[in-house]
Amino acid sequence: MRQPRRTGSETRAADLRHTLEAAIFAGTLRPGTRLDEVELAERFGVSRTPVREALQSLAASGLVDIRARQGAHVASVSLPMLLEMFQVMAELEGLCANLAARRARPEQRRKLEETHRHLVDVDKENDPVKFYEANRQFHEALYEASNSEFIAEQTLLLRNRVSPYRRYITFQPGRMIATIEEHEAVLAAVLAADPVAAQRAMRDHVNLLGDNLTDFIASIPPEALTPPGERSTAARRTARILEAANEAP
Repeated sequence: MRQPRRTGSETRAADLRHTLEAAIFAGTLRPGTRLDEVELAERFGVSRTPVREALQSLAASGLVDIRARQGAHVASVSLPMLLEMFQVMAELEGLCANLAARRARPEQRRKLEETHRHLVDVDKENDPVKFYEANRQFHEALYEASNSEFIAEQTLLLRNRVSPYRRYITFQPGRMIATIEEHEAVLAAVLAADPVAAQRAMRDHVNLLGDNLTDFIASIPPEALTPPGERSTAARRTARILEAANEAP
């Protein structure tokens, strides 16, 4: 069956959505940033209709919040919810690693090795932006190697949702070399067809524990955590979580 042709407005809306989505993933548009329809229409030379459609599409995927009388903003979440999202992310990625160790085809194993070698090469450039992109490629190759379309899709959706915040982890001192070492453990377990070790290594890689947790929290600007007007609440939550993390053994 032939698919209906998209109208000019739909095409412009789709193009704009991809552009804004890329800017959110790249950190150019940070959580909490206001997205003004008029300004976006002028910047991209389109009417407000495709802008509105693009924003609604991004809102449906969780990347944009649209609120009455406040307009559209790049989605932000509370700190407790963000930490819960990372916990779920660790479990989903661990499951992908488990399945990859059991199901990965030869060409998928080679792709994992290639993306890891690329990550090692990029690390020598000491460029966190390039490293972040190479790191993303490794994780997505692992999702693909799980050979589970639904689990891979859901894992990618959540990874995209937390993507604006994951960048803060990559930019932490010493994090890039630690990432390489942790990826090597995951890769070795997958190539050895050891699902338990692969799942454990990937879960540990994604989880935020101890000093990594407190450093991550400290690196996030307050305005990136909660919708406008709720910063005092976010500040209290941040203080409580930091206090609890510092008291942990």
